[in-house]
Amino acid sequence: MKPIMIAPLCLTALLGACAEMGTDVDPILDGPPTMQFQSDLSACRNLARSQSQLNHETMAAAAMGAGIGGILGEVDDEGDALGGAVAGALAGTAMGLSEASDTRETIVLNCLRGRGHAVVN
Repeated sequence: MKPIMIAPLCLTALLGACAEMGTDVDPILDGPPTMQFQSDLSACRNLARSQSQLNHETMAAAAMGAGIGGILGEVDDEGDALGGAVAGALAGTAMGLSEASDTRETIVLNCLRGRGHAVVN
């Protein structure tokens, strides 16, 4: 398989694997959950899922990773610019997805706090 075809396939697999990341947080409560907790948790998770993981920050991280990887691949004696760019783009995308996952988790926790639940974490 050509290297140019591997990058989109890896990116698609990475995005698919991360689709629910950040929304599946199990919050720790200070005290027993109220009767409304499960309903609020579901609503807050849905709110977090509505936040795209492939946002500007993720795309910028992928572009920066591709640029840095391409440069490093070009200056390496045994490397090539395309391979470095592909590896850099995948690393940048993974970093951006991780940050988006953290944002989604924060949305769930803050949403629950806003609905009156004593969320510790």
